[in-house]
Formats: sequence, C-alpha cells, structure tokens
Amino acid sequence: METSDVAVIGSGAMGAGIAQVAATAGHRVSLVDSIPEAAEDAVDRLASNLERLVTTGRLAADEADAVRGRLRPAGSVHDLPECGLVIEAVPEDLALKRKVFGDLGASQPTTTLLATNTSSIDISAIAEAVIQPERVLGLHFFNPPPVMALVEVVHGLRTSGAVLDAAFDLMRAWGKTPVRCASTPGFIVNRVARPFYGEAQRMAESGVADPATIDWILREKGGFPMGPFELTDFIGQDVNLAVGTSVWEQTEHDERYAPTEFQRRLVASGKLGRKSGEGVYPYAADGVPVGRDPDLGLAEQLVGGPIETDPLARTVAMLVNEAVDLVARGDASAEDVDVAMVLGTRYPKGPIAWGREIGFDMVAGQIAELDRAFPGGRYRPSPALTDGSVS
Repeated sequence: METSDVAVIGSGAMGAGIAQVAATAGHRVSLVDSIPEAAEDAVDRLASNLERLVTTGRLAADEADAVRGRLRPAGSVHDLPECGLVIEAVPEDLALKRKVFGDLGASQPTTTLLATNTSSIDISAIAEAVIQPERVLGLHFFNPPPVMALVEVVHGLRTSGAVLDAAFDLMRAWGKTPVRCASTPGFIVNRVARPFYGEAQRMAESGVADPATIDWILREKGGFPMGPFELTDFIGQDVNLAVGTSVWEQTEHDERYAPTEFQRRLVASGKLGRKSGEGVYPYAADGVPVGRDPDLGLAEQLVGGPIETDPLARTVAMLVNEAVDLVARGDASAEDVDVAMVLGTRYPKGPIAWGREIGFDMVAGQIAELDRAFPGGRYRPSPALTDGSVS
C-alpha cells in the first residue's frame, strides 16, 4: 500500500489537496475530474503551491520536483492504472458518488481499497454500488488536507476489518492522525460540534446576548480559537447549515440537531459570511468584520450564572453530552473523540476530558436543567453521563 498507485476522483480544493498529500508521501497519483481540463488545471495549481513552499523555505526544491513528478491528470476512471487506493472527492450527492463507485468497482482490481471523502453521506449507502462492499470505507480529510492532521477512518456496515486496518496504517504513513468511527451521521467532528453553533444561535435568537458578546465569551473565557458566529461566517453560513441539516435529516429530524431559524434566515437573505461580504457580521473589502463589539459587562454577568443564560457552560455541557452519547453507542472510542475534536476543530480540550474535569454528574444536572427550561427533546441527558459506561 505504501508504494502503490493512488487515484483521486474530483479535482476541487479537497481532491487536489488529498492528491498533494499522497504524492508527498511517495505515491504516483492520478487525478481525475469529469472535466478533463479541470484535472490538468489542478495539477498546475499544485505545482504552483509546491513552488511557493520552496520559496518560503518549507520544502526543498528537489523534493518539490519529485512530488510534482508523481502527479498526473487522467481522463477518466477507466484510464487509471491498477491502484492500491482510490479516494473519491466529488460533490456531496449520493447518486453521483454511487456512479463513481460503480465505475471504480468494475474497473479496478478487487484488491483496490475504495474510499470516499464524504463528510455526511452514509458509507453503506455509497457501498451499495460496489459488488465487494467490504472494500469501501470513508477517509474524511479536513480542509486544507496538506495542513490538517486529522483523518476520520469511517466504516460502513460491511467494511472489512482488514481494509480498515490497512487504511488506518496508510494514513499514519502519510503523516496523518487517523481516528476510527462508525458511519453515524456527521461521523465524529461534524456531529459532536453541532451544539457549538446551535446553542449560540438559540441564545442570540432569544435575546440572551448579541453575537459579538457570545463570540467573546466562547473565545476569551472558553479558549475556543473562534466564536461560533465568526466561525460560521468563515466557513460559510450555507455550508454550515447544509451539514447541520444533513445530520438532522439522517437522525430522523431529532430535535437535538434541528437547524435554527436564525441561520436559515441568514442563508435565505444571502448573508453567507465573509464570502458574500455579510453574514452575522458585515465585512469590509479586506475581509475584516465591522461592528463586532462585545458587551463586556454583560459577558461577565452571564458567565457563571444560570445554565440557561451562560453561553460557555451551556455550550460545553451540550458538547460533553453529545460526545458521551456517541461513545456510549459504540460509534467511536473516547480517546478518538477527544483527538478528533482537538485536531479537527482546535477545541481547547476534548469533550470527554472536559466532562471528566467538570464531573459527568454535574454535566448531567446541567443538561437536565436545560431540559426542564426548554422541553421538547433537544436537551435530553445521555444516560451514559451517569451510568458509568463512559468514564
């Protein structure tokens, strides 16, 4: 596997970045796109990226030449050599992904590992297009792939253990930090992170505090690298809403993941964040937010107060509750959840470790208090907070 050919299907930012990672690790890499010129352009962009790394002293010139020499565009999946691994990175559309995997299953040897970089679609649903579904898995990279260390190694219902082990070891060989998880909606990061956005939006919508004050609390009091509103503006309100909606739909409209009207209104009005010039905050031409002034007096009043109006305690309690639930279901280990959340989102602590520090009993009481204040199912405490199954 460590010396075999690799192919990447899809030459957008994620696909090209994954191709660069594989080529840097020493593989010959074929890059395929439905538009042949797009694959060629992506290889050219990667060459330019490598040149910039040389210019800034982060890569030796001979190493950059070697990496560039291992990258090539390919016309279609049928033009690929026999590969040890093929990674699909096309748009998040199940029918499209099944078409790609059906073609790969028919054209690649039965020993080829077939991986999808999906962030939200069920691995088992994609694998239905392949005669040997046991060789299909998820390899969810984070953007930008050459920089972000985390890779979620995701198994479907029929993914074989040998395939998972091989992919896990290969990601380590590529210099990544892999974590294992089941094909649960949102996997680890995109599922556990939902309360970080949702609680802030609900508190702003109900008038607890303005977005700038909530952002300041989470950033300055909680140690998060960005507040939830500035982060969703950075990601794109439409992108964040789409991920949240996908998790909600895949969990049969569980209230815990219900999108907020706050974010829906932003997207409907075209306020998508930095890329549109306005989101939660308006942005100057240079991308600097305007009018993001927190009410520091209010912030000090809220932190340490009742759980319903404390943005930090309420958010952390919900993150811990979500993480504990995921571990109790057997979707991932406690260690992998904490590693994923620290590396994938740069949280100051993993939520399981945070729960141990606060005390799971204390978190259970906080969630129960929120459930009494806001009945309806969103704030139901995970039984694992008190039954000892996660410690």
